[in-house]
Amino acid sequence: IPVEFCKGVSVLIHLKNITTVTELIIFYSISRFFFHYSVYCSLAQCSLPRNGPCLGYRKPGRPYQWLRYKQVSDRAEHLGSGLLHRGLKPNSDTFIGIFAQNRPEWIIGELACYTYSMVAVPLYDTLGPEALVFIIDRAEISTVLCDNQNKAETLVQNREKGQTPVLKTIIIMDTFDPELVERGKKIGVDVVSLQDVEVVSNDSPLPPKPDDLSIVCFTSGTTGNPKGAMLTHENVVSDAAGVIRSFEVCANDVSISFLPLAHMFERVVQTVLYGAGGKVGFFQGDIRLLPDDMKTLQPTIFPVVPRLLNRVYDKVQSGAKTPFKKWLLNFAVDRKYAEVREGIIRKNSIWDKLIFHKVQESLGGRVRVMVTGAAPISPSVLNFLRASLGCQIYEAYGQTECTAGCTFTTPGDATSGHVGAPLPCNIVKLVDVEEMNYFASNGEGEVCIKGRNVFKGYLKDPEKTAEALDEDGWLHTGDIGKWLPSGVLKIIDRKKNIFKLAQGEYIAPEKIENVYVRSAPVAQVFVHGDSLQSCLVGIVVPDPEVLPSFAKNLGLQDSIDNLCKKTEIKKAILSDMIKLGKEAGLKTFEQVKDVYLHPEQFTIENGLLTPTLKAKRAELKALFQPQIDKLYANIQ
Repeated sequence: IPVEFCKGVSVLIHLKNITTVTELIIFYSISRFFFHYSVYCSLAQCSLPRNGPCLGYRKPGRPYQWLRYKQVSDRAEHLGSGLLHRGLKPNSDTFIGIFAQNRPEWIIGELACYTYSMVAVPLYDTLGPEALVFIIDRAEISTVLCDNQNKAETLVQNREKGQTPVLKTIIIMDTFDPELVERGKKIGVDVVSLQDVEVVSNDSPLPPKPDDLSIVCFTSGTTGNPKGAMLTHENVVSDAAGVIRSFEVCANDVSISFLPLAHMFERVVQTVLYGAGGKVGFFQGDIRLLPDDMKTLQPTIFPVVPRLLNRVYDKVQSGAKTPFKKWLLNFAVDRKYAEVREGIIRKNSIWDKLIFHKVQESLGGRVRVMVTGAAPISPSVLNFLRASLGCQIYEAYGQTECTAGCTFTTPGDATSGHVGAPLPCNIVKLVDVEEMNYFASNGEGEVCIKGRNVFKGYLKDPEKTAEALDEDGWLHTGDIGKWLPSGVLKIIDRKKNIFKLAQGEYIAPEKIENVYVRSAPVAQVFVHGDSLQSCLVGIVVPDPEVLPSFAKNLGLQDSIDNLCKKTEIKKAILSDMIKLGKEAGLKTFEQVKDVYLHPEQFTIENGLLTPTLKAKRAELKALFQPQIDKLYANIQ
């Protein structure tokens, strides 16, 4: 039983060493003392300040500047009041767009909505211009908060094209060219500064009820238009409360904000910090400057995604260039991870001083809790980082529809390869997926979630809502899970042919395959992605009638089998596929990075196609796993 108390001191008491009643009584007395002393110290050190630092920002080469809780609250109230004076109604039918990078004004704008029961709708570039127009129209957003002139110009240009007729007001946080005001007037859009809207008034706040809408978070989806997940205040608060039950946060804690606020993972982490009176410092907006921001801010809470952790892992590994250094690094990791398995988390061992201090200092030197989500993380990377970083690393699983998280690593669990146990705010069950041979009786099936963190549905989309939520209120995630003997959940498959890359982007492989198959030399193509990888690869079957002439144009002649082995042929086919992908509007992460040419067709007879001529993806993956592994190895 690890007994934690102030200043990071911990005592490890093994129950197996207690053999008599007397020893049990002594253990009970000591543990009660430690518990009460721990609570006393926690309350003394982590009392909620009335007006402590809240939101931090910095300019290049300068220390962080802080807005205090009262300043943030006052500005939110003034901004919300200013919105009301511009004709907006203080109710959950009023949707306000926020089109900005992470910064204090993002949070102030969001809180302004909540102060007067309005709803925040995050907008972001990566959805694409068509999706931006769709969201504004679908949510009937008349007012958008923008961080800079470029984003405001994007909205004005759309309006000039006759799109987003509902848009009436653009509020810009930074300075902007007065000419933009004149452009806006010509199309009936009022362009104003945030400062001008933040007027002091006597409007009394009209706080929302728990079941009122808080935020409509549009997910990128896989095909077609994005879906707007409607989340209530109860959803957000309950999910944050569930996270708080997993690890303690106090007023001394500091978090760095660089993951997009448009996604609920970052929003929930920040909600947890504000509830404890902690501080949130924003990065400068350039991911390349994040290391400098980390060293300046020295965060204690670090929400992160696997892609960044993979970079940290690669950086440490690449530093061990000689065989002796690699051996020493692996030995140090083994010794530290042995401590982690015993519940000992520290940064002051001999191995920390000799080997791991640099990587710890690169994160600011004070990180005590890391939370990773959005995509799976490799068990080997997770174990390595738990040893080298000297902090608790939790893995979370969930989706926007359940307000980010539904399972969370249990404190003290040093095992990897799973996503932890259900949060206290929801229950999780597995249901049969007969067509994939997954049965709940075997502890396998589709992951379904029910609880106060489950969303109300998709905005103005009853059909998609009915697909996600059943009549009893269970959210069907589409992920296939498996209960492990310890009671934790492991994600093992995807019900639909949709998967995530390491950065968290959703991929619909059939859509991509339908584009690539239009390439003249391509007869069949199988696009594969791995949630532990950052890109796609493909298996291509060349058209036996086209390939010879295609090769001849390249000055090559040979049998189909031998042509498939030639690098020149592969590069030419890949180049044509990429060209078609660009013309079809595929995003960069939807394009394959490398392919393997296979001379034999996928057929019903060889078990690679269904009777309706659809690809059997599981069988294709199993058959070509060696080639897939080689493709990824070559890319790395």
